[in-house]
Amino acid sequence: MGRWTRGRAAETGAYYSSYIRHKNFALGGQAVLKFASMAEAQRFADAAARRGKGAVFAPLYKQIKQLLVDGLEQGEWKPGEPIPSEFELAARFQVSQGTVRKAIDELAAEHLLVRRQGKGTFVATHHEPRAQYRFLRIVPDEGEVVPAQSRFLDCRRQRATADIARSLDLKTGDAVVFIRRLLMFDGTPIVLDDIWLPGATFKGLTADRLAEYHGPLYGLFETEFGTRMIRAEERLRAVAADATEAELLRVEPGAPLLLVERVSYTYGERPVEVRRGFCVTTGYHYRNTLT
Repeated sequence: MGRWTRGRAAETGAYYSSYIRHKNFALGGQAVLKFASMAEAQRFADAAARRGKGAVFAPLYKQIKQLLVDGLEQGEWKPGEPIPSEFELAARFQVSQGTVRKAIDELAAEHLLVRRQGKGTFVATHHEPRAQYRFLRIVPDEGEVVPAQSRFLDCRRQRATADIARSLDLKTGDAVVFIRRLLMFDGTPIVLDDIWLPGATFKGLTADRLAEYHGPLYGLFETEFGTRMIRAEERLRAVAADATEAELLRVEPGAPLLLVERVSYTYGERPVEVRRGFCVTTGYHYRNTLT
């Protein structure tokens, strides 16, 4: 990662610098990142080591972006809280405000941060109304999207099967939490979700806790278990409803369903949820926007 050297005293006090090789095609030189403390510099080095990298060959704004992500992952700024201003961050990292702005723009585009006109930039949270529908792609063919109501049918600890363990980066037989729930729209069951979560991460998640909770499920994971869903990968295919699925979704056995298989990831590309959603598509469809 290079050599840590102590910089001269500045008006804000002593700082530490990390000399990081950086391809700067405009200037043909190397970029210098400066950190407010040795601990912050060490966190950056540790994060780079976790990503399997030595020297960082990346634009400077990408390095600032990674420092901000590391701060989010370590809980320096909690969901819903404001982050420091661009001016403050530029002073902290000894870079231009334009560099900080570019890093924040990317994080906002990735839904990790939210800009609020006249108020500043905040850490995104699953409790925001618009965020609640980011991972819900089933919408009515006609009319407005209405809030879904959750009905939890099961919540218990079990041993991970080989396929679930593989998806969650666990060992076969490790503890997982299994949740089954129905999503209802206007009182009609439309989605049957089977969900698996790492048992070590979601200790204390019980049927009683789910029954007393009112709000988005990802909001519960974020607030009480410190796990925020950053992104997800999904696979879609058509399946025929078995007897259990047909009964719960009020369709005939063998009726066509859309199966949405999802693996959700938190910071550090760590998988923290496997979900299989069986969806009724009579009057509903799966909507995705590509940009």
